Amino acid sequence: MRLDGRVAIVSGGARGLGEAFARALHAEGASVVIADLLDDDAGRLVAELGDRALATHLDVTSPESWAATVEATRAAFGTVDVLVNNAGIANAGPIDHYPLAKWDAVIAVNLTGVFLGVQAVVPTMKTAGRGSIVNISSVEGMLGGSHLHGYVASKFGVRGLTKSLAVELGPDGIRVNSVHPGFVQTTMTSRMDPTAVPIPLGRPALPADVAGTVVFLASDDSAYTTGTELVVDGGMIAGVPHS
Repeated sequence: MRLDGRVAIVSGGARGLGEAFARALHAEGASVVIADLLDDDAGRLVAELGDRALATHLDVTSPESWAATVEATRAAFGTVDVLVNNAGIANAGPIDHYPLAKWDAVIAVNLTGVFLGVQAVVPTMKTAGRGSIVNISSVEGMLGGSHLHGYVASKFGVRGLTKSLAVELGPDGIRVNSVHPGFVQTTMTSRMDPTAVPIPLGRPALPADVAGTVVFLASDDSAYTTGTELVVDGGMIAGVPHS
């Protein structure tokens, strides 16, 4: 029960990685707000978790939607101790056939959504004198990937934003870190072939494999950790792949 009494918002928390994060935080004692566009999925998860769970409708690209989620969280649980900026999308295309609309869409959700989420929770965290913000990036926030121009740019942006926020918010007792998953078996990666990716641990990750890192960063176990990135990729980017 490392998070007993804490209150966490998980954007994109209704399924996939976000669902695993919400379950793990709740299991450690946190009150969890599943903030997502997928109202039915969020409602089913809240019904399953029972006490200490709330669903809110969240469009991460909207400041007003973020404000409403924070207000609902405070009304239900009194404060916000943890924000997991997890909501994300991906698209792809060769650079000479990659329309601006695709770029704008992925930047809006993956990067601007993180920026707006932090803006929404920081006043409450400053008042409390503490907080942990966990920004979900990717191994594509560490290395480039062909055809994934918007996605890679957004995830590198999350990594950089995490560092500037950690420097600014540290004196207020607010820690900010990023998590960089590798190949994780979710709906987003269902069309990808995991055998095409060299992973030293020999398998793609399950969402639960990443959730433990999020719990660590949300808890006081990481009380002196801020401004850093934790890579959870089974060793994927640790070495040069040789046949």
